[in-house]
Amino acid sequence: MDAPPLAGVTTVIENAAQVLTCAAAATDGIGLVPGGIVAIAGTKIAAVGTRAAVARSYALEGAVRIDARGGVVMPGFVDSHTHLVFHGSRVQEYALRMRGASTAEIAARGIPTGIKATVAMLQQASSEQLVLSASQRLDQMLACGTTTVESKSGYGLTTATELRMLRVNRELDRQHPVDVVSTFLGAHEFPDYCSREAYLQLLVEEMLPAVAAERLAEFNDVYCDEAYYTVAESHRILSAGAALGLGVKIHTDAYSHIGGSTLAAELGAVSADHLNYTHSDEYALLRDAGVVGVVMPGLDFSVRHPHPFAARAMLDAGVTLALATDLCPACWLESMPTVIQLACRLYGFGVDEAIRAATLHGARAIGRADAVGSLEPGKLADIAVFPLERYEDLAYRLGRSHASLVLKNGKIVHDARP
Repeated sequence: MDAPPLAGVTTVIENAAQVLTCAAAATDGIGLVPGGIVAIAGTKIAAVGTRAAVARSYALEGAVRIDARGGVVMPGFVDSHTHLVFHGSRVQEYALRMRGASTAEIAARGIPTGIKATVAMLQQASSEQLVLSASQRLDQMLACGTTTVESKSGYGLTTATELRMLRVNRELDRQHPVDVVSTFLGAHEFPDYCSREAYLQLLVEEMLPAVAAERLAEFNDVYCDEAYYTVAESHRILSAGAALGLGVKIHTDAYSHIGGSTLAAELGAVSADHLNYTHSDEYALLRDAGVVGVVMPGLDFSVRHPHPFAARAMLDAGVTLALATDLCPACWLESMPTVIQLACRLYGFGVDEAIRAATLHGARAIGRADAVGSLEPGKLADIAVFPLERYEDLAYRLGRSHASLVLKNGKIVHDARP
C-alpha cells in the first residue's frame, strides 16, 4: 500500500522485538518485521518497517518516542461479536451447568436461565447502570489489547428497551477509548408478551424503522437456528433491515443446521457467526460470497459445546474466519489473547492465523478493514504492545493476557509498564 499524504511524523514506536503489520498483502499472514518501528502522524500510521527504510521517507527527528521495551507490537484487536451491554450475572446457572444440571433442574431451583433471564435483569437496570457496567468490561478488554468492539442489542425485546441498549452503545462509543460498533439484534429471542407473528411484525414495522431513523446501528442481526428464527423469518427481517441501509449479520448453525449459512451467502452478509453445524458444502458459498465466518472458542468452551466448530476445515476451504469473544452472560470473556490460546490449542489455528483472525479479519467482519485491523499507512494508529519476546508467546504463555501499552488513534490509552 502506498503511503497517503500525511503530516510529519509525530510519534515513533521503537525498540520492538517484532512488529506485526497483519497487512492484507502480507505473504506470511502477519507481516512480521523483526526489530521494526511504527511511525505515526497524528492519529494515523505513516509507515512501518525497519528504521532505515522508514527514515528514507520520513524525518523522525523531533517525534515523540515510545519504547516498546523489546515487546511485540501489533494492531489492536477487533472483537467482532459481543453482547457487551447486559446487567447482572447468571453465575448460579453457570455453576450448576458445570455440574451437569439440565435447564429443567436449574429452573426447579427457582433460578432463571438463558436469554430471557438476562432480558429480565436488563429491564430492571437504568441506562446509567448499563453504561457503568459495560464501561468496566471495556476497561478490561482495552487492557488486553482490544481497541474496537462490536456490541449487539437483543436483551430488550421491546422497542423502548432495544433502542435504549443501542443508545447505551452510542454513549459508550462517545466516552470510552475503545470504538463501539452497534448491531441491532431484536431478533435474538421471542418475548412472552405477544405472539410470534406479532413480534415479527413489530420488528419489521416498528423497531427497524426506529433504529434506522435514529441511526443507532450499522448492522441488523438475527438468531437463525432451531427454536429461534426460521430461515424464512430471518430472510424477512434481514431484508427489511437492508432496505433501511443496515448491513446484514446472522447468528447461525450454533445448535442445529437449518440453512442459515446459505442464507448468509445469498444475502451477502458481512458475517455469519457461530457455524458449529455448518455443512462443508456451504464453505464455498461463504467463501465466494465474501462472508466472514466469526467463530468463538470461548463460547464453545463455556457451554461445553457438543459440536465444536470445524475451524481447520473452514480455513482449508478458504473461508475467511474472524475470532471473537462472544462476551455475554453465558460467556464472560473479555480477553482476546485467551481466545487466541483456545483457537490454537483446541481448533487447529496456527498462531499467525489466529492473530490475523483477531485483527484484520475481525475488522472485515464489521466493515472496518479500511480503517483498523492492520498496521498499514493511512489506517488509524490503533496499536497494542505485549511484553513478549515472540508473537507465538500470545498462544504459548497461557493466562498472559494483558498488554503493556495500548494506543488508540495514536495516543496512549493504556499503560501498564512498571
